[in-house]
Amino acid sequence: MIADILIRYLHFISLILLMAAVLGQHLLLKKTMKRSEVALVQRLDIVYAVMVVLVLATGFAQWFWVGKPADFYSGNPVFHVKVTLFLIVGVVSAYPSVFLGKNKKGDPGESVEVPKLVIWSVRIELLLLFLMPLLANLMARGIGIPLASE
Repeated sequence: MIADILIRYLHFISLILLMAAVLGQHLLLKKTMKRSEVALVQRLDIVYAVMVVLVLATGFAQWFWVGKPADFYSGNPVFHVKVTLFLIVGVVSAYPSVFLGKNKKGDPGESVEVPKLVIWSVRIELLLLFLMPLLANLMARGIGIPLASE
């Protein structure tokens, strides 16, 4: 029982920090930035990446180790939508991550033009991440689980 509580808590905290990192990126990104600012946003991207690993690890632990039986998750289409959206967020985050990693280097005072696609990618990440708590709530209430009589 203690393991279940700790894993769920770590999962929740990891999600909050993941969201905070993406929101921080969104608030700091602008059309033109100094390389020093790009480096700051890139550090938030590293926090994001670490939190993704923690969210996945604790999510898998809940799915296969503690808490509800694996069938509770595996048989629920809402769970599959949630996992798919999380994977899409990961794919969408690749372009900004590469851009930030490449453009943090150089003279810290030098200006860098940030492509609109980088800014929009972060916005899309935020939008999809905002859907996660709704899907988690639906799942926790058993919505999407086929009834035995169906």
